[in-house]
Amino acid sequence: MHRLSGKRGGDGLIEMSPTDSFNDDVNGYPQNTTDNMGFQHDKQESSSSPQVLVDTCESLSGSLASLASSDHSDSPQRENPALDRISTLTGLSRKRALFLKFRSRIDKQHQSKDSIFFRDGVRRIDFVLSYEEDKDDGRKPERRNIFEANLRNIGLELETEDKSESEDGNTYFVKIHAPWEVLATYADVLKIKAPFKANDIPENKEMPMGWLATPIRLPEDIMHPEPDYFTAPFDKNKSDFFLIDDKDTFFPPSTRNRIVYYILSRTPYFHDCERDKIGIKRLLNNGTYTGAFPLHDCRYWKSSSSSNCENDRYKLYKYWAKFLCFFKEQPIHLIRKYYGEKIGLYFAWLGFYTEMLLFAAIVGTLCFVYGLLTYEENEWSKEICNETIGGNIVMCPLCDKKCGYWKLSKICNSSWQSHLFDNFGTVFFAIFMGIWVTLFLEFWKRRQARLEYEWDLVDFEEEQQKVQLRPEYETKCSERKLNLITQEVEPYLPLTSKCVRTCLSGATVLFWITLIIACIVGVIAYRLAVYAAFASIMKDSPTNQLHVVGPYITPQLATSVTASCINFVIIMVLNLMYERVAIWITDMEIPKTHLEYENKLTVKMFLFQFVNYYSSCFYVAFFKGKFVGYPGNNAYFFGSWTNLRNEECDPGGCLIELTTQLVIVMTGKQVWGNIQEALVPWLMNWWGSRKARCHPESLYSRWEQDHDLQPFGQLLLFDEYLEMVIQFGFITLFVASFPLAPLLALFNNIIEIRVDAWKLTTQFRRPVASKAHCIGAWEEILNGMAVLSVVTNAFIVAFTSDMIPRLVYMYAYQPDGEMNMKGYINNSLSVFNITEFPEESRPEDGENPSWFNSSITTCRYRDYRYPSGHEKQYSHTMQFWHILAAKLAFIIIMEHVVFTVKFVVARLISDVPSEVRARVKRERYLVQEYLHNYEVEKLKMQLQKSDDDCTCPPMIYPTIPNHEMMSDRL
Repeated sequence: MHRLSGKRGGDGLIEMSPTDSFNDDVNGYPQNTTDNMGFQHDKQESSSSPQVLVDTCESLSGSLASLASSDHSDSPQRENPALDRISTLTGLSRKRALFLKFRSRIDKQHQSKDSIFFRDGVRRIDFVLSYEEDKDDGRKPERRNIFEANLRNIGLELETEDKSESEDGNTYFVKIHAPWEVLATYADVLKIKAPFKANDIPENKEMPMGWLATPIRLPEDIMHPEPDYFTAPFDKNKSDFFLIDDKDTFFPPSTRNRIVYYILSRTPYFHDCERDKIGIKRLLNNGTYTGAFPLHDCRYWKSSSSSNCENDRYKLYKYWAKFLCFFKEQPIHLIRKYYGEKIGLYFAWLGFYTEMLLFAAIVGTLCFVYGLLTYEENEWSKEICNETIGGNIVMCPLCDKKCGYWKLSKICNSSWQSHLFDNFGTVFFAIFMGIWVTLFLEFWKRRQARLEYEWDLVDFEEEQQKVQLRPEYETKCSERKLNLITQEVEPYLPLTSKCVRTCLSGATVLFWITLIIACIVGVIAYRLAVYAAFASIMKDSPTNQLHVVGPYITPQLATSVTASCINFVIIMVLNLMYERVAIWITDMEIPKTHLEYENKLTVKMFLFQFVNYYSSCFYVAFFKGKFVGYPGNNAYFFGSWTNLRNEECDPGGCLIELTTQLVIVMTGKQVWGNIQEALVPWLMNWWGSRKARCHPESLYSRWEQDHDLQPFGQLLLFDEYLEMVIQFGFITLFVASFPLAPLLALFNNIIEIRVDAWKLTTQFRRPVASKAHCIGAWEEILNGMAVLSVVTNAFIVAFTSDMIPRLVYMYAYQPDGEMNMKGYINNSLSVFNITEFPEESRPEDGENPSWFNSSITTCRYRDYRYPSGHEKQYSHTMQFWHILAAKLAFIIIMEHVVFTVKFVVARLISDVPSEVRARVKRERYLVQEYLHNYEVEKLKMQLQKSDDDCTCPPMIYPTIPNHEMMSDRL
């Protein structure tokens, strides 16, 4: 094969001569039959086509010339009268005419439209482009003509379906096939691994008590759809080294569409050599094409009876996408085979995360059950609900003027509810989750290492991706410099431009984070403003008239629930706005590689989402009720001029409010996400699926079915990762306040896996396969959140929960010296003289309840301060400082214990299993040995040939050792 390369900064396209790309021996079918456009061509004539370079102006001019002599079925202007008549029909008449027309074609060509092959039934459709005529823009046909001509020059084969063949009568479809020569060339360029020997290492599949897992097992051919081979990077010049039984099926469809998309994204489409006129992405953005996608394998709802259509899509739908399979394991290897390694890794990670959630959910449920079982032992709640204790304690107003005095027994129900989550089990669960997150991350590294080996990703380093520059980077960077490593001239972004773009991007991110904080401040102001209104409305307990829920509704609960709902709405709105902004500023930075682009976008989105979702929870956990002052000297939000007093925690504690906030935001996000992911796509594609089922024979073609599906955008997988990482933060950062969070996450993920599987299999076009050897930047983010979770849970137990004050009281301040909580409520409340209320904060007339009279001279508030008349009145007591010291000591001890255990566990658990390490070494050894034997055998054959052809006197050749040939093919 004669080939030339035009480099664009070290990453150009390879052009093949027609004699190479259309050779009989290469493609496996006669070339003097119907060509890629459905017309008869003479082989010799096609071989004389001009050879052109894709990356030069001359090549583009030649492309136009070659297009003129090519088949005219690509041209929308060449339509026969019969097609014109069909296009004028509508409704049932059009469908009947299409059916009769296509039935006659099937009689002649014996090929159904519901096929993944060209009309000849031999060449597989690797990619499909779709477009509609735009008579108002004459540049679009010109771009298409040049683009498709350049694709043919590269060696791809095209076949066009006229718009009259489509269901809507407006859409043209260009089917693309990559012959062996193109696939082999670019497999060599991309260093795609190919098998050269069957794996001879016995695999230990026996597992103790393995029979228990029988109900969740899938058939062996579904779990392991491909044999296990040793592999090596493909080398076109050594193709006989690899196990090539059939060139048509040697590269799987996922690899084929990956190669074709690589070509599409780097092919120019304009003749004036404008650097930014390159790639299918720009053609999609400017409307030249309406779609570009690889085809799914036949239909998903029934197995194909055709022998030449291996329907992995049907297998995925049957064993993975159906919700009734929720208890089954995922066919990870089949997912990887069909969708590629990147999507396969996501579902492998999501499945492993869900498996590990099962253990956290069990322990969290046991802690919640412990709270239920000790419900009656809650001494402090009994005192609050006791009419002789809590019923006689008058509490100070919780807001200025509009709030009156109230009795402690009013919060009886909330104190009982708080005990369900604020008990000794909370401390144990917080420590357990700190260890659980370490085990999760360490065991995932082992699972990921095993998948890296099984999916041929061990030697897939990020440097390989750095060779593949983003087309956008190549076109937007006008500067060129010499790469000192490769000694090739490549594009680069000047340092000044990079600094300006980075600063502008950072300023934009900072602005949006500030906007989120401003919205949170607004929600806090809402909480402060409406609390007084709720307190005034509920002062005579009108909610008690409501059955069941009435007694549980308090001003604190009403304020917390409504504020949480408003905050959730703000979160969702800001998410929709910021995602577009993040993509825009990332594009503006012009990242060099796809990996760099993903990492930059990941950091931006995560920072925003972290502040957006967790800021309200951080406020309730660590700020609410901590800076309130005391009656008569209250602290105000932004100063006293605002008349907005800082919120106080009720005597039941702030933990129940944190639980409420966490449940609303976390559950609301999960419910909204599942509705958005499942219901909306189903409604949008319901009609398209109905059409396909109504026309099972031929009227609704395979490419039309996929064209009607939703495009699989590059950010869909990114959004899925982001959603799960945010959920991971909820169940780790604040889990001490809500032990049932892992259980809710477990239920959500079980649904999430099947919803995502159903969407991918039925509702989305087949995504272009892409490689990845790990989950990328998300792994570092998870590690960071794991460390932060230990700190946040320690602070929640110490400062948000009442656990430490209760323990200090029981061990040091219990008046009878007994190990119980009797008298705790009275001890935890300080006394204030109501005559010392300033006029601007004294309750107005009519705001006080009917039982209040002039005989009441003091009120109680939650703090540890000296009473009025004491020499240190309203200063903190010694008990306050003892409790503070105990809180800090608990934080230090808990953090050191958990971090020590995390360190020991991480050291004991190896990141790579010993079995995998042995297999990797074995494969590397075999690659070297087999390549050596291959070169020796090749040299022997060359020497033998030269010896037979030589007429000169015999000479002594050096002795070549006779190595044992270990491969049957060698």
